[in-house]
Amino acid sequence: MTQSSKFITPGMAPIKKIGRFLLYRELGRGAIGTVYFGHDPVIDRDVAIKIFHNLPTAQDKKQRDQIFMNEARAAGRLSHPNIITIFDASTEGNVSYIAMEYLQGQDLRQFLAENKPLQPTVVAQMMQKVAEGLEYAHNEGVIHRDIKPANIFITGNLQTKLLDFGIARAVKRETSTENIETHATLFNNNILGTPNYMSPEQAQARPVDKLTDVYSLGAVLYEVLLRQKPFQSRDMDTLLHMIINKPIKAPHEINPDVPLALSRIVMRAMSKQPEKRYQSAAEMALDLRRFVLMEKRDSGKEEKKAEPETHGRLFWISCIAISIAVLVALGSWFK
Repeated sequence: MTQSSKFITPGMAPIKKIGRFLLYRELGRGAIGTVYFGHDPVIDRDVAIKIFHNLPTAQDKKQRDQIFMNEARAAGRLSHPNIITIFDASTEGNVSYIAMEYLQGQDLRQFLAENKPLQPTVVAQMMQKVAEGLEYAHNEGVIHRDIKPANIFITGNLQTKLLDFGIARAVKRETSTENIETHATLFNNNILGTPNYMSPEQAQARPVDKLTDVYSLGAVLYEVLLRQKPFQSRDMDTLLHMIINKPIKAPHEINPDVPLALSRIVMRAMSKQPEKRYQSAAEMALDLRRFVLMEKRDSGKEEKKAEPETHGRLFWISCIAISIAVLVALGSWFK
């Protein structure tokens, strides 16, 4: 057995094996599966393995299998630097699993929970990368449908990766009717979790397109900027009603430190009416990039403005020093 990984100490035994993969420790556990740190001895690389839980009823198993197939097919066909890479997917006995890229860092939900400060330009750059990943997925016919902080992974150098395509919809393979039925089933069984980031049309279980992801990314950006969700309620019906009907207050009106340009990006992305949103994730990514460039340009102007002032001071200090030196020299000469 090969153990060249820097994360596996010599003599360290795997806790289990599935397919060709050796599993060494648990990384996280969710409603439908557990993720393990593992190693592929054939290719000699570290991987993350998501193993789907065995569920008690045939209906639950059917839903789990559907989510497994969705994630394997949707993410497996995507190859983008801001989307997690899927290496393999299979079923062994009654256990389904997906082998994917092993990432070091934390998801955005954990990042926000630790209240780590972020400059607006850094936030914009991170969300721009997510938007670019979404645009690629949309162009490949995949709608994510579950954009939220827990599904955005942040690596050590603040690069972002989109995770968890378990409820993604491949547009070319699914009719609108199937979409409504699938969404309702998943939602009633709480697999989607709290729908704070759902678009209004998604909250109404209406057919969705790529603009639902644009709205959800706007909701994530809102939370990153303000450290609070756009809509909050412990009652599910109240929360859905707010998402569908209640206007949101612009981020810069809640916190004046939020740049106006970034606040406007949030408001456009989160429009209740899809036709008034960015019409693609690419449009949103472009505005985020423009914001970053504008901020850098303005910052450069400030530096240049300060520069002549500094040089001016240095010039007069030098002149005074030279004058003093000359006077001292003349004084010595006439003695």
